[in-house]
Amino acid sequence: MRSNRLILTMVTLLVSALALTSTAMAQTTPQGDAAPTADNAVLLTVFFKHDQSRPLHELNTQLEKQGFYKAFPPPGVEVLSWYVMMGIGQVITLRLPASRLREVNRVIEDTAWGPYRTEFHPTYDYKAVGMAQHEKAAGN
Repeated sequence: MRSNRLILTMVTLLVSALALTSTAMAQTTPQGDAAPTADNAVLLTVFFKHDQSRPLHELNTQLEKQGFYKAFPPPGVEVLSWYVMMGIGQVITLRLPASRLREVNRVIEDTAWGPYRTEFHPTYDYKAVGMAQHEKAAGN
């Protein structure tokens, strides 16, 4: 009886492990060439904070070795802005389909970590609203 219970437990664990593995594999599959549309697009601002304990040439060598500039941004992900913020690093705002968020995250994890510490911030375009409020307050 105890042997049957042990076998049943082992089979249950094996089936669970296989199910988790297939789910994880499905989540890492890129979404292909999905394009951002009005109903699925998100803006994402990414802070790439330089590792200031190392010289810039070391950081660039590591980024090249890890394939950062080849992989980032993934095809079909729109770069709205890409600035250097002195003392911080690089700040990039992307426009992408929500379904590709995990893909962008994985590219960054695989190719940017080391030279950069990263922060991600969901973003939205407020310029038109802000300017309208300014004009209204100015009496225009």
